[in-house]
Amino acid sequence: MSNDTVSQILIIVLGIMIFILIILSITFLVLKTKEKRKEKKVKKEIKSKDKSKEKKNVDYSYNKQSIMDFMEFDKIEDSMIVQKGGKRFLMAVECQGVNYDLMSKIEKVAVEEGFQQFLNTLRHPIQIYIQTRTINLEGSIGAYKDKVKVIEDKYNRMQQNYKEMRESREYTEQQMQKFYFELTKQRNLLEYGKDLIANTEKMSLNRSVLNKRYYIILPYFVEEDESKYDAEEIKNRAFSELYTKAQSIIRTLSACSVAGKILNSRELVELLYVAYNRDESEVFGIDKAMKAGYDGLYSVAPDVYEKKIKVLDNMIKERAVKVANEAINKVKSEKQKEAEDKDANMKELVRKMAQLVLEENIQYVGADIAQKAIQEIENNKEGGEENYEENKKENGRGKRTTIK
Repeated sequence: MSNDTVSQILIIVLGIMIFILIILSITFLVLKTKEKRKEKKVKKEIKSKDKSKEKKNVDYSYNKQSIMDFMEFDKIEDSMIVQKGGKRFLMAVECQGVNYDLMSKIEKVAVEEGFQQFLNTLRHPIQIYIQTRTINLEGSIGAYKDKVKVIEDKYNRMQQNYKEMRESREYTEQQMQKFYFELTKQRNLLEYGKDLIANTEKMSLNRSVLNKRYYIILPYFVEEDESKYDAEEIKNRAFSELYTKAQSIIRTLSACSVAGKILNSRELVELLYVAYNRDESEVFGIDKAMKAGYDGLYSVAPDVYEKKIKVLDNMIKERAVKVANEAINKVKSEKQKEAEDKDANMKELVRKMAQLVLEENIQYVGADIAQKAIQEIENNKEGGEENYEENKKENGRGKRTTIK
C-alpha cells in the first residue's frame, strides 16, 4: 500500500472523527439548554408556590383596628393633638399651681393683679382644663427599695467585718468602738428606710390621696385660604402659631408666680390616656398599658374554614413527622437485626469467606495446598486464625503461605 493511500485513509478517518465530535457537542449543548429551561421552570413554580403561601398567610391574619378610630382626635404629633383630619390642632400648657391661702395679703394682691394682666393680654380663645389624678407611688416605692437594698448589703458586709475583727483580737478597744459606732449608724439608717417604705406603701393603698393638674388648651383652626398648602406646610404653620401663643401665656403667667411648660407628645398621650381611662389609669399606668397592647383590638374574627384549614395543616404536619420517625426506626431495626445475625454467624461466615479466598487464589497457592487447606477448614468447624495459631505452637512451624 502506497503512502498516498494511507494518507487518504487517515484524512477520511480524521474527518469522520471531527464530524462525530461536532455532533456530540451539539447534542451536549441541546441537553444543557433543556436542563437550564427545566431549572428555570422549577424555580418559577417554587416562587409561585411561595407567593401563594404568603397570600394565604395574609388571608389568615387578623384584621386589627386601632382604638384611635373611636377617639375624638386623629393623632398626636410634634407636641400637638390633631383633630378633624388635620383641620384643627391643639397644644397644651401645664401650669404649676400656687397655694393662695397660705400667702400674705400683699402676695395675694400681686397674684390677682398678675392674673388680671394675663386675662387682659388674651387675644385668642383658650380652655382651662383641670384633671384630677390619684397619686401613684409605685415608681417612688421601687426607687426606695433599690436604695434600701444597697444600704442593707453594706450593713451585712460591715456586720461580717465587725465579727471578724472581734475574733481576730488584733484591734484596740478604741478601733472596735469606732467601727461599732459606724455599724450602729448603718443599722439605724436601714431601719429608717424600711419604715419609710412601709408607710409609703400604706399611703399608696389610700385612693383618696388625689392630685390636681391644671392645663391651658390652645386651639388652632385651619382657615379656608390655607387649603392650597399641603399637609406638612399646614402642620408647620399650626406649630409656629401655637408655640408663639403658648410662650406668650407662659410669660404672662409668671407675673402671678405660676410656672408653665408646653406638654410634649409623650405627655399629651398620658393626658389623654387618663382622660379616657379614669378607672384603669389608677391601676395601669401608660407604660404598662402600652406594653400590654391596649392601643389595638381585634375587631374581625377569622373565617371558620380558614381556622379549620390551619388546624388540618398542623395535623398533617404532625402525622407526617410521626410516619417519618416510624420509618426511620423500622430501617434502624432492620439494620440492627442484620448486624445481630452477622454477629451470631461470625464463625460460619469467616469459614465460608476463607474457603472463597482459597478458591480465588488457587493459582498462586497451588491446587494441592489450596485443596488441603479447604479440607482443613471443613474438618475444623471451629476454624479461623485461633486454630491456626494453636497448630503453629504445637508443630513449631515458623512460616506459612500468605495470600495477598
